Amino acid sequence: MPLELTTEITRIAHQIVRTGQTDTESLTKAAAHISRSFEVNPAEVAVFSLSKDGKHLRFVVPEKLQQVGSIPLTSMSSLAARTARERRPEIINHFSVVPHASVFEAVKLDDAPGDPIQKIMSVPLIFQKKVVGVIQVSRKARTSHAAGPDFTPQELKDLIAVSELLAPCVSLCSE
Repeated sequence: MPLELTTEITRIAHQIVRTGQTDTESLTKAAAHISRSFEVNPAEVAVFSLSKDGKHLRFVVPEKLQQVGSIPLTSMSSLAARTARERRPEIINHFSVVPHASVFEAVKLDDAPGDPIQKIMSVPLIFQKKVVGVIQVSRKARTSHAAGPDFTPQELKDLIAVSELLAPCVSLCSE
């Protein structure tokens, strides 16, 4: 993982853990650092937290998706739900052809067109041996080629390292 990303995420995580409260602004800053590191738009980084009852994932970042709804952990069409259930990170560099729930993709987050996700990495956030959420980094565009390069195994390792730093912070979201 790039040193700058490690340093910034660690700084943000320590601040959150020290105060005992996760605020959207801090996780949005973390998402901005993550987006720069993976060369994606900030809106292409999503952080989900597990609900208090452990039955749903809800968006923490992007903030605009917080009010759109939640994802049942039982959903068979949601990559985020599968990631949480199976506790397994993965890369899908042909995501647009994989059947999946696309309701959240349709939400316009910025001035960019509402393009579909073409490529995605999805990693569970695990704290004290429990899944507390999921982090995803995606590349959106009209076509797979326009979305940019495929995600690599090294990038997945880097996102796993980020997830280990952020998991304690996201665990505070559901308390």
